[in-house]
Amino acid sequence: MKNLKTTITIAKGDGIGPEIMDATLKILYAAGAQIETEEIEVGEKVYLSGNTSGISKASWDVIRKNKIFLKAPITTPQGGGYKSLNVTTRKFLGLYANVRPCVSLYPFVETKHPKMDIVIVRENEEDLYAGIEHQQTDEVVQCLKLISRPGCEKIIRYAFEYAKQQNRKKVTCFTKDNIMKQTDGLFHQVFDEIAKEYPDIENEHWIIDIGAAKMADTPEAFDVIVMPNLYGDVLSDVAAQIAGSVGLAGSANIGEECAMFEAIHGSAPRRAGQNVANPSGLLQGAILMLNHIGQTEIAEKINNAWLKTIEDGIHTYDIYKEGKSKQKVSTSEFADAVIERLNQRPVQLKEANFSGNNYTMQLKPYQRKSPARKKLLGVDLFLHWSGLNPDELGEQLQSVGYDDKQLSMITNRGIKVWPEGFRETFCTDHWRCRFKANSDFTQEDIIKLMQKAREKGFDVIKTENLYEFDGKPAFSLGQGQ
Repeated sequence: MKNLKTTITIAKGDGIGPEIMDATLKILYAAGAQIETEEIEVGEKVYLSGNTSGISKASWDVIRKNKIFLKAPITTPQGGGYKSLNVTTRKFLGLYANVRPCVSLYPFVETKHPKMDIVIVRENEEDLYAGIEHQQTDEVVQCLKLISRPGCEKIIRYAFEYAKQQNRKKVTCFTKDNIMKQTDGLFHQVFDEIAKEYPDIENEHWIIDIGAAKMADTPEAFDVIVMPNLYGDVLSDVAAQIAGSVGLAGSANIGEECAMFEAIHGSAPRRAGQNVANPSGLLQGAILMLNHIGQTEIAEKINNAWLKTIEDGIHTYDIYKEGKSKQKVSTSEFADAVIERLNQRPVQLKEANFSGNNYTMQLKPYQRKSPARKKLLGVDLFLHWSGLNPDELGEQLQSVGYDDKQLSMITNRGIKVWPEGFRETFCTDHWRCRFKANSDFTQEDIIKLMQKAREKGFDVIKTENLYEFDGKPAFSLGQGQ
């Protein structure tokens, strides 16, 4: 007889991880989940054995073979060059979409937002989480913010397809493109392009600061929110907390081939081994996993039993309230309470219904566009220079230019300080010096400018080429230009 069970990879993690994983698996098996597990070890023990990635090659092989990964929280040791395994896993496996539902359980879990029911869809692979950082001068370090068109298209299309599948009515985009016109500007531009393909779904864009304020104050105004990586990381935690508790929220990390499911909280080592932790976050991650592998009926059964447990006032210490909760229970007792309520449904809380409208998400692969007409217009030379007077620097650099390849601007931390800067502007030792031309600019011109700068004793720490694409300048002006 053919084995219809799905083999998933599990990792029990660190801190409270083993306890909440055991509780979660107990509920899944009791509900009839058609799964088999293959366990790997990741996290603190692996890190401290000398593996700075926190995972072995053999474990990677297991994850890639099974495609589905249910992971408890892990501890990343402080210092020592250890990289976050969560970030590494998302990037290596191409898990571009992080999906975090945040739903109020009012009045059984305390919250100021009783009508909250939002889903945050966070881009998972790029943005500042590319982790490309450098110290360039004595006083300045940089972190590169990378936003790609494929990354934007994939995550934004996923958000609209998710909304369509789950009968959601609106998708909102948060960016800061009034300041970061190239990077966040691209995200917003792609959002507007893809939104036109979904005329039945309302769309809107908010600047991230006022959008975050609105979400924290009136979350019921939103439905699905799609964001670049950093904003999504911060605001999904905010959303989970104001819905009731970060400890109640799970997340899905979805890629074209693999998927990882987890709680959004950490390993809480202070609570380890005490049998007090709330397993709800990991259980919610497992429910997302069951939906992903097509076991929707089991997912509904577990979620409704979980809701009924919360509704009946059976609470772990983190959400227990005197006079409101009925019984404070341990991790294992909470799992047993959920199991007792399998096949029961909540009375006051909204019943789980994951069947949607039987729509299959259409996540078509990214199609690379025809190359744009690309023209080099100039170069920014970044200098480590310890002087304080921008006029002095400008005077010296003018002798670096030749023919019509001339210095046009100097900025310090982005603001124009030459020509005609303000004496009140505070300057560090990190200077962007822009050279442009009225005629053709070539790679050889850049090399010549760098060579002449070195001959004058300047420390050129990096360069950025200035291009136009299809006749449109594709670089930022200096602040104040």
